[in-house]
Amino acid sequence: MSSGLGNIDLAEILFTLFWVFFIGLVLYLHRESKREGYPLVSDRSPHITVQGFPAIPKPKTYRLESGRTVMAPREQPEEDPAVEPAAPYPGAPFDPVGDPMLAAVGPGSYANRPDIPEVTLDGKPRIVPMRTDTSLVVDRRGVDPRGMELVGADDETVGTITDLWIDLAEPQIYFLEATAKGEVGRSIIIPFGFAEIDKRANKIRVNALYAKQFDDVPQLASPDSITLLEEDKIMGYFGGGLMYADDTRAEPYL
Repeated sequence: MSSGLGNIDLAEILFTLFWVFFIGLVLYLHRESKREGYPLVSDRSPHITVQGFPAIPKPKTYRLESGRTVMAPREQPEEDPAVEPAAPYPGAPFDPVGDPMLAAVGPGSYANRPDIPEVTLDGKPRIVPMRTDTSLVVDRRGVDPRGMELVGADDETVGTITDLWIDLAEPQIYFLEATAKGEVGRSIIIPFGFAEIDKRANKIRVNALYAKQFDDVPQLASPDSITLLEEDKIMGYFGGGLMYADDTRAEPYL
């Protein structure tokens, strides 16, 4: 059907322009998604650039709400993880070298996030211990873990739960804090997702780690705040315990 513009089919032109715009939008978004994590590292040669199509975009500076600036993409220091190939061929999986709980690889890996606390919309630290905010209380219908024993996968007592760290943005319990048994001044931060509450036995059980491995849980620089990097390190350490806490956990089930 003619649109009244002679031999020009306006509907077909608009349809073509829509698809040109849509394809351009997809390529733009795919290119922008490569500001982090690219180019990939080739295990065949350091001279191979793995970035696919389209190529990574030119660096752009972003101004964050906190006043900091971040450039992406940016030069990243080359990492030297404590791993070695499990077999002598390209693409072989890696095995951790030394103590796998401290290798920070596999399920124990973490991102190199900024070493500053995350904040809420009003600029306050997002995750805080209850002792710093008197408005925080445990619902009387729930279980208050404070005062319970902390035990590992071997059922040995590690310490006593002394405080709860609350995510003010949710709000919900994000971490548990325990005082190490027999060690004055040393606290242990436990991700709440790794904790099992045994109300009858008055215990908090963490099956990811054995008692002796709680000695190496990453410590906080400040007793009343936690940074993004510290969050990731703690999560990575407990996550690594699910596979590396003992030799049997790294073996196949079948």
